[in-house]
Amino acid sequence: MQTVQSIYCPNCGSKAERYYILDSEITRTQCSSCDYLMISCTRTGKVIEAYAPGIQLSKKVLSVE
Repeated sequence: MQTVQSIYCPNCGSKAERYYILDSEITRTQCSSCDYLMISCTRTGKVIEAYAPGIQLSKKVLSVE
């Protein structure tokens, strides 16, 4: 069984959908406007898969002397 909730995309602010898939304890958030996707475990909150175009990870550069 699954429940669908209309939300605003955390990436672009457009309308998106959040699916609560109860059988497998998975939450899937997706946006068709910017192709955002996040799949996480409902029980633990751990991210299983994520894709957010336009968001770049910052890199910490450590110099060893």
